[in-house]
Amino acid sequence: MLKPAPVESPVHNLIRERWSPRAFADKPVPADVLRSLFEAARWAPSSNNEQPWAYLVAAKADEENYAKTLGVLVEFNANWAKSAPVLALAVARLTFSKNNAPNRNAPYDLGAATALLSVEATARGLFVHQMAGFDPQKARQVFEIPTDWDAFAALAIGHPGDAESLPQPLKDRELAPRVRKPLSEFVMSGHWGHTASFLSK
Repeated sequence: MLKPAPVESPVHNLIRERWSPRAFADKPVPADVLRSLFEAARWAPSSNNEQPWAYLVAAKADEENYAKTLGVLVEFNANWAKSAPVLALAVARLTFSKNNAPNRNAPYDLGAATALLSVEATARGLFVHQMAGFDPQKARQVFEIPTDWDAFAALAIGHPGDAESLPQPLKDRELAPRVRKPLSEFVMSGHWGHTASFLSK
């Protein structure tokens, strides 16, 4: 199922077509395709080229680690994410490797890496649903994440499935129109709250 974004200005089709389904097809993601997704993340920009990201990844065939990953999700997310062929946790190192000073940009850089991963996935007919609904402390314990790293998101990755497979409330969300704030609400110039003049047509 494709669900292109209703854009205000033209953008690349990969941006329009990227979205976050909850219905996934029962179809594995080949290892070479997974490698390409994380290769895309590898080439994201980062402060001082620190590359402060890591991903804990489990395909369904890896039953033990898949179950561990599913087990750190909140129940609401686990109920639909269990259909995704790949689950992952996105983790960032909060200190610089060279001097252990705090790296306030680490979550931003992790987001950039995961955004590129998502675009690469879209280019390959896959979709990524990112989730804040998981237990970071449980993830730390289960996966022995070091103290200077934090898990910021969980990811469900796979081919789009049939919305009819979802329970009604989730099916309604899956089929609902996509909505975003207008550019005029968040693109500013000169001072806070002043809409950038280039947005005027």
